Amino acid sequence: MKLPFNIDLKNKVAVVTGGAGVLCGAMVDALAECGAKVAILSLGQESCDRKAAEVRANGGQAIGIDCNVLDKESLKRAHEIILKEFGPCDILINGAGGNHPKGTTTNEYLLPEDLDNDELITFFDLDQKGVEFVFNLNYLGTLLPSQEFAKDMINREGATIINISSMNAYTPLTKIPAYSGAKAAVSNFTQWLAVHMSKVGIRVNAIAPGFFVTAQNEKLLFNEDGTPTPRSEKILNSTPMGRFGEAHELLGTLLFLVNHEASGFVNGVCIPVDGAFSAYSGV
Repeated sequence: MKLPFNIDLKNKVAVVTGGAGVLCGAMVDALAECGAKVAILSLGQESCDRKAAEVRANGGQAIGIDCNVLDKESLKRAHEIILKEFGPCDILINGAGGNHPKGTTTNEYLLPEDLDNDELITFFDLDQKGVEFVFNLNYLGTLLPSQEFAKDMINREGATIINISSMNAYTPLTKIPAYSGAKAAVSNFTQWLAVHMSKVGIRVNAIAPGFFVTAQNEKLLFNEDGTPTPRSEKILNSTPMGRFGEAHELLGTLLFLVNHEASGFVNGVCIPVDGAFSAYSGV
């Protein structure tokens, strides 16, 4: 995909966690097209290599590294490879995240009769380990890579960290209390880290995507025959633009935030890209 604008990221090194996924994969493509050397960090070497090969086939520079963002040693090993192959990090995209079925309720509302139905996961049945998994992946999975790579970025011109929050951070969605809470924590951490790093030249911002179709949520949004599920219909009815976002529609915000000339005084903000979902009251 050719971008309709040009931002020069030549000689910049970008690290993208979750970079083999749909949304962050599009970010990888955009950063590489702008000239950045991109390190794709994700679980599974095969998916990392596949994405890196796509970037190189299109003339970009990329390496793929199997990395667990919740494992400090794994992050350290990835960092060593990146330093050897590309050099110190200039841009960090904390895109790794996700939900877990054991941190999710079956129904939107609790009804008295639900308490006697063993087939349902109610609020009272939420699994502690499942909730911990979601919080760790989204919150610690943002904090730990920032600890590992931000040392490269101190007083480095144009250094920036971009976290991936969510609409859930503004108003929690039904059924997914763990994910909503974890993304709210990511937004809060973005503000905290922006203040903390403000004296060493590292800007920290976040993007809050609205509803985009990804491998993680596709089965929740569409039936096997391709028709929208009831939950999908509710989402679309609450999105004034009446559709899901496309991955490339995140890229203008991404490149604005990584371009120091365009956004050098933008720090500690979370930008919604949501088709006006967060602005709509339902009336």
